[in-house]
Amino acid sequence: MTRKQLKAAAVTILATSVTLAGCGGEQPAAPQSKGPVTITWWSWDEHKFLDPVVEKFNATHNHIKLKVVKQADLPGTAANLRNAVAAKQDVPCLVKNFGEVPGLAGEGLLEDVTEEFAPYTKKGLYNEAAYAGAQAGGRYYGVPSGFGPSFMIINRAVYDKYGIAPPKTWDELIAAGKELKKHGVYVMNLAGEDPSTLVNLTQQAGGTWYKVEGNTWKVDFLSPESLKAGEIIQQLVDNELVANQTYQDRPALIAYFDSGKMVSLPTSTWQLGNYELNYKKSLGDWQPIDLPQFADAPAFVTNAHGSAILVPKGCQNVKEAVEAAVWMTTSKEAVDASYQEDTKQYAWPGAIPDPSPWVDSAVPAKLFGERRAEAKDVILKAVKAARDPWVVGPNYTGVFTELQDQWAQIVTKKITVREALEHMQKFTVDDLKAKNINVQG
Repeated sequence: MTRKQLKAAAVTILATSVTLAGCGGEQPAAPQSKGPVTITWWSWDEHKFLDPVVEKFNATHNHIKLKVVKQADLPGTAANLRNAVAAKQDVPCLVKNFGEVPGLAGEGLLEDVTEEFAPYTKKGLYNEAAYAGAQAGGRYYGVPSGFGPSFMIINRAVYDKYGIAPPKTWDELIAAGKELKKHGVYVMNLAGEDPSTLVNLTQQAGGTWYKVEGNTWKVDFLSPESLKAGEIIQQLVDNELVANQTYQDRPALIAYFDSGKMVSLPTSTWQLGNYELNYKKSLGDWQPIDLPQFADAPAFVTNAHGSAILVPKGCQNVKEAVEAAVWMTTSKEAVDASYQEDTKQYAWPGAIPDPSPWVDSAVPAKLFGERRAEAKDVILKAVKAARDPWVVGPNYTGVFTELQDQWAQIVTKKITVREALEHMQKFTVDDLKAKNINVQG
């Protein structure tokens, strides 16, 4: 599809959703600035994370100044932004992401910043896998903030105790699970409320449940990639190889991971510090390994759907907002400013092609014991192999909620993965039709 076609598709599809939402309309012209442009940035992160970055930006830029407006939490940010955009008053120019960009753009909440962001895409500032998370219909509605690299950690002490080799493929992980089951050990955990393992495996297989062709959304939950991902899940469930510990009781979950009764965790850099802080029994027993691959994978691939710093509809200084967000997501100054003395860590620079200068700080001191040095290569290999084929449709928020319900039935053996995917196909298509959005599937 050409860029012109993509733009036409985005305009048509998003315009339909905007009309339904009752939003949109002309925005007032930007006032003439007589001094530095102030960009207001909404985020619910703690000030200790935000302020050093803002101070560094303001100390190194004369024509733009950043101002943080602290939000209470994610739901509060979403509600406040919807109110501000609807009222066309006090609209911030940058907001921490609180959803998928296509859905938020479809609501009429976001500004199309494709023209302002285009110059930065030609400078090699971003990992190619980071771009998709800021797009809807091929247009940018925010600045890519990147992704966390996908890899696995295993409790190597338990694997060694039972003479089981670390898995290199998902088939090998299933085989390992069958051996571990003989000893009362689960190979993985699939929480009943979180279908992200199915989503991630579909992405790793190169699949996506939505595509845009012309001015039409195409929905395919039954693609070969989706079914391949589902087959891995089905084998894990059918053979009773996985635990179902909920994420909603975090202390109990971490204690269970620490117990040695579950021994393989797909993870990313942002989670390692939490494991280090809370594990009491298994510190030093864990090993970072490459994310298992599909047995027929032609090349090593990791899933990597990214996120974005949002630019809301009604921002009065889009060019300057994009410039500030690009600095925050790609500059060495910004990453260095994010360093926290208490944790000895930097914010993970998930948008840039080469995060190697900051990898060491992301690896805690005790979690991997004598295998700590292996983590750097595992993480950088995951970054280099990252791919993001994932396209999010305009009704994905509701679709994901429905998928959560289906997932709970999958892990409790009430339905199969294929039955859930067939249900999701019909649910998603019917929902788009009900919203008067062009769809095939």
